[in-house]
Amino acid sequence: MSTATTPETPTTNTSSSTTLRSHRGGRASGAALASTIAMLVIGLSFLIPLLWVVLASFDTEASLAISWPTSWSLGNFQAIWNAETTFRPLLNSLILCGGATLVTMSAAILCAYPMSRYRFRAKRPLLLTIIFSTGLPITAIMIPVYSLFVQVNLIDSMPGAILFLGASSLPYAIFLTKGLMDGVPVEIEESAWTEGAGVLRALWSVVIPLMRSGLAVATIFTFVSMWGNFFVPFMLLLSPENLPAAVTLYTFSSQYGQVAYGQLAAFSIFYSIPVVALYLFLGRSLGQGFAAAGGVKG
Repeated sequence: MSTATTPETPTTNTSSSTTLRSHRGGRASGAALASTIAMLVIGLSFLIPLLWVVLASFDTEASLAISWPTSWSLGNFQAIWNAETTFRPLLNSLILCGGATLVTMSAAILCAYPMSRYRFRAKRPLLLTIIFSTGLPITAIMIPVYSLFVQVNLIDSMPGAILFLGASSLPYAIFLTKGLMDGVPVEIEESAWTEGAGVLRALWSVVIPLMRSGLAVATIFTFVSMWGNFFVPFMLLLSPENLPAAVTLYTFSSQYGQVAYGQLAAFSIFYSIPVVALYLFLGRSLGQGFAAAGGVKG
């Protein structure tokens, strides 16, 4: 008479897999903790300068050190609350950067469209030239540009500065816009052509709305890079009536090297308002993503 034998339970494999899972879980939690600490350090490194700007703007005796004001005062804001120091430079900056951004983005869309939709022999050399131009420092060409502006009598001309500032930002805008336009399916545009729409009509009514979020990012990057540009308006604009806010910052430094830190901090708050307003205005388009998903049948 035979007896049944009960198989042994593989306790060793179960315990080893449990140990492996716990080891992986420990490594994952350690990596999450390290990334959290790194993000906190990076966030604090950006928060400290902002904290100095806020505290120094309300301190009439502010210095480079971050300190709590002994007495909160609006004296720094009252000192810069005039047309000569704040309002006129900010208006000049809005005219200069706003006009140059409009020129750049309009030209970038018109230049990126044929590079994205058509094939021609000079496409690759032209694209490589644009990529090379994005890394060309603007200081390397300012001497000949200044000489050219003197010869054509465009020195201290706001339209001339707008055209050059827009042209200097055009290579990066074209490169970025072309990449965004490549993501729009050609089939959607072809369906508009069959309905009688021309090339410009399809570009305006089909392609641009589908890449709205990407154009918002490109517009913000272009405007912010122009808003903080000091060298170009400093070289091309001479009269105080045309100087933008990025150039008039040096007025807070005296001839003896002393800086009115409180007024500089208050001016910095006003200086950052247009950029924040542009981000809030265009930020609604950033979360929309690409709207053509599923618009083309496979």
